[in-house]
Amino acid sequence: MKEFFVANIEIFQYLSIPLISGLIGWGTNWLALKMTFYPVEFVGIGPIGWQGIVPSKAAKMSATAVDLWTSKLIKVQDIFSQLDPKKVAKEMKPRFLEMAKDILDEVMKNESPVVWSRVPESVKQGIYKRIAKDMPQVVERLMADMNENIEEIFDLKDMIVKDLTNDKALMNEVMIRCGKREFKFIEHSGFYFGFLFGLIQMAIWISYPEWWILPAAGLVVGYATNWVALKLIFEPVNEKNFLGMKFQGLFIKRQDEVSFEYSKMLAERILTPEKIFTELINGPKKYIFYDMVKKHVHQSIDETAGYSKHLVTVVAGERRYQKLKEIATHYVIDRLDESIEDAYEYSYDAMNLHEVLDDKMKKLTSEEFVEFLRPVFKEDELTLILVGAALGCVAGWVQLIAVFGW
Repeated sequence: MKEFFVANIEIFQYLSIPLISGLIGWGTNWLALKMTFYPVEFVGIGPIGWQGIVPSKAAKMSATAVDLWTSKLIKVQDIFSQLDPKKVAKEMKPRFLEMAKDILDEVMKNESPVVWSRVPESVKQGIYKRIAKDMPQVVERLMADMNENIEEIFDLKDMIVKDLTNDKALMNEVMIRCGKREFKFIEHSGFYFGFLFGLIQMAIWISYPEWWILPAAGLVVGYATNWVALKLIFEPVNEKNFLGMKFQGLFIKRQDEVSFEYSKMLAERILTPEKIFTELINGPKKYIFYDMVKKHVHQSIDETAGYSKHLVTVVAGERRYQKLKEIATHYVIDRLDESIEDAYEYSYDAMNLHEVLDDKMKKLTSEEFVEFLRPVFKEDELTLILVGAALGCVAGWVQLIAVFGW
C-alpha cells in the first residue's frame, strides 16, 4: 500500500487540490459567519482586534430594524390600543387598598403625625377604602389619555435601540434564530462550491504548475464561495423559472417559517409589557408621562375630597391641600414600577403581538420581507467576502508548502 502511494504520489497531490479547496471554502465561510456575530464585545489590544459585525453596529442596525418594524409591521398606537383600561385597572385592584393606605399614611404622618395618630382606626379604614375605590378610575382615565397621546409619552425606537445596544447578544440571537438555515447553507455550501472550483484549479495546476497558482486559487475560492452563497440566499427575490425549474432566494422561500420565529422573538424578548411599561416610567419622555399621571391623581383627589375634605382641612389646613396632592402624586409615581406588574400577564395576552406580527410578516411582499435579514450582510458584505478571500489565500500558501513541498 505504501509503495502504491509513493508510486502515485503526484496523482494524490493533484486529487488533494479539490478536496483542500473544498475545505478552504468551508473553513472561510464558517469563520466569516463567526466573525459576523462574535465576539460580542471587542477583543484585542488597543485599536487592534475584532468585534462581531452585528454587535459592533448594534445601535445602527437596531435603529434600522425599528424603522422597518414600525413602517411594515406595527405602529406604537396599535400596541396600546389593544389594552382595555378597565381590565388593566381590574388586574391592579389587589394593590389598590395597600397603596391607598400607604399613600394616606405617608402624607398624614409627614404633615401632621400627632393629629393623624389620634384619628380613629375605623375612620382611617373608611378613607382607605374610599381612595382604593377611586383608584381604578385614575388608571382608566390615565390609560385612555395614554392611548390618545401615546407618541408624546412613549418612544418605541429609543426603547428598542437602547435595549439591543445594551444587550448585543440579543440582536445576535434574533438574527441567528431566524436565519439559522441560511447560515448553515453558507457554511456547508463553502465545501461544495470550493470542491467544484478546486476541480478547475486542479486542471490549471496540471497544465501550468506555477508557484502562485495555489495561493491565487485559494483567494478566488475564499471570495467566490462567500459571494455565491450570499447570492443564493437572497436572490432571486421573486421566483424565477429556468428550464422547468423554479428558483428563489433560500431565505425568501421560508417566509412563513421565518415570520413565525421572528415575530415570536419580538413579542417575547423585545416588545414585552415589562419593557414597554418600564420605558414609559423611566424613558426619555417620562416627565411628560409623569405630568399625565399628576393630572389624573389630582383630579381623583379633588373628587374624593368631597367625602373626606373636612378631615383633610382639619388635619393639614386648606393652604396645604395642594402640597398633600403633590406628595400623593410623587408616591404614586414612585410605586408605578411595582404596581403595574400585576397587569403584565393580561397585557401580554391582550397585545397578542406574536400573532399580529406573524400575520403581517407573512403578508409582506418578497421585496419587503428580504429586508428583515439582508441588512445584517449589507453592513459589511464586502468585508466578509474579502476576509474569506484573504483566508483562502493563506490556505493556498499552506497547501503549496505542505502538499507540494515548495
